[in-house]
Amino acid sequence: MSSPTPANVRPAEEDDLAAVAAIYAHHVRHSTASFEAEPPDIVEIARRRASSVQGGHPYFVAEQAGVVVGYAYSGPYRPRAAYRNTVETSIYLHPDAMGRGLGTLLLEALIRACERHGFRQMIAVVGDSTNRASIRLHERQGFRRVGTLEAVGFKHGRWLDVVLLQRNLGEGASSVPGAQGA
Repeated sequence: MSSPTPANVRPAEEDDLAAVAAIYAHHVRHSTASFEAEPPDIVEIARRRASSVQGGHPYFVAEQAGVVVGYAYSGPYRPRAAYRNTVETSIYLHPDAMGRGLGTLLLEALIRACERHGFRQMIAVVGDSTNRASIRLHERQGFRRVGTLEAVGFKHGRWLDVVLLQRNLGEGASSVPGAQGA
C-alpha cells in the first residue's frame, strides 16, 4: 500500500471557501459536531471567515493533492472585552479525511498561530459528548476538560451535551497580557 499524500496546512483563501462550505454542510446535516440546523451558504461562510481574519484570528485549510480536506479557525470566545485574550477553536474535516492525522496538523497550526498573535487561552466547545475523536484530539494537544453542559442542544432526535476543553497558550495566566514576560 502506498503512503498517503502529504498534507499542506496553509491560510485559507477565497478560492477555498466552496470546499469549506461543503465540508461544513456535511457536518451540519449528518453529525452533531455542529448545532446548526441548516448549512450556511458560501456567502455566509465568506462573511464568517472575513470576520475571523479581520479580528486577528487565523483561518487555515488542509489540502492533499490540491484538494481541501479540512479547515480550522479561531474566533473570539465571547464578545466582551475581558475575553479578548481567549479564543475558541473550530476544526472540521471532510468525512473521507478523518482518522488520518489531519485534525492534529490543523490544531497544531492553529495553536502556534494563536500563540504568535498573543492569545493566552484556547477553548474547544465540542458538540456532543459522544464525539470522542474530537475530545481525544484536543486532549492530545494539551487541552483539559473543564466541564460538560448536559442536554443543551437537541438535534437528530436526541439531546446533546457540550464538552468544554481549555488549553493555555504561551504564558497563559502567568503574566499580564501585553506586559513584557520573563
